[in-house]
Amino acid sequence: MIHNSDILPQESGIEDVAFRADRAHLSGTLHRPAGAPIAAIVLHGATGVRHRYYRHFAAWLAVQGYACLTYDYRDFGASAQGPLKGSKATMTEWGIQDQSAAQRYIEARFPKAPLWVIGHSLGGLMVPFQEGASRINRLITIASAPVHLNDHPWPYRGVAAAFWHGPGALATWLLGYLPAKVLRMGPDLPAGVYWQWRRWCTTRGFFLGDVGHGLPVPDWRAFTGDMKVVAIKGDAMVPPAAVWRGMLNYPEAHKRQLTVRPEDFGLKDIGHIGAFDPQNAVIWPNLIVEN
Repeated sequence: MIHNSDILPQESGIEDVAFRADRAHLSGTLHRPAGAPIAAIVLHGATGVRHRYYRHFAAWLAVQGYACLTYDYRDFGASAQGPLKGSKATMTEWGIQDQSAAQRYIEARFPKAPLWVIGHSLGGLMVPFQEGASRINRLITIASAPVHLNDHPWPYRGVAAAFWHGPGALATWLLGYLPAKVLRMGPDLPAGVYWQWRRWCTTRGFFLGDVGHGLPVPDWRAFTGDMKVVAIKGDAMVPPAAVWRGMLNYPEAHKRQLTVRPEDFGLKDIGHIGAFDPQNAVIWPNLIVEN
């Protein structure tokens, strides 16, 4: 069995970067290999997860020979600008404008390298809405699906219902932003992101109701490259069944599926966020290998 000590890198080239996404300025980190990269990777993060969380995984990718860009969406984490209450950011902007800008940045930095996208949760959902989808050579989605409230198993479904219809909604309405830190649900989020996220996760069809009302018409067939779809056993937030359903949004991709079972790696639990935790680094080679 491979152990974490065999996986975690000792060092990599690291560069703080900044780039523009229409009216927003985004900040992130570029991890570079010693020589020309095998591929240039942009890692689109999950909602409410700061890009620094992915730094160990990105550094490991650099040691394997890949360049990897991580970044924060507008008005969040390292990309925050001013008081959160004044933010006009939406999930549409995070998933289209910001992700597209990050892709263009890594393409410009490494124009000769194959382009890979790794999408965690929200990070793997929005590619069909992006004009750069056809330029992606390989897409890896991890715990990513258009999930509905009823997809969650109990008792997590009760927690999610309270988040959407109870304290989460009330606090956002009162304060003008989601005070997720106080609610022990991660970093605070812009109100526009929360309300759109809430609508998608409590509506059948997820984001389809917003098409023509802020969301462009998606091109489901634009991405034709290799795709690895990864689900995590025991992920109550985005269960495997929802992940497999989300594969329908990529009809032209050459798809492979992987269910990561913690027990296969001597782990007790991974959950929705834990795939990128250095304590679970033993699973990382399986996330990126082609078969």
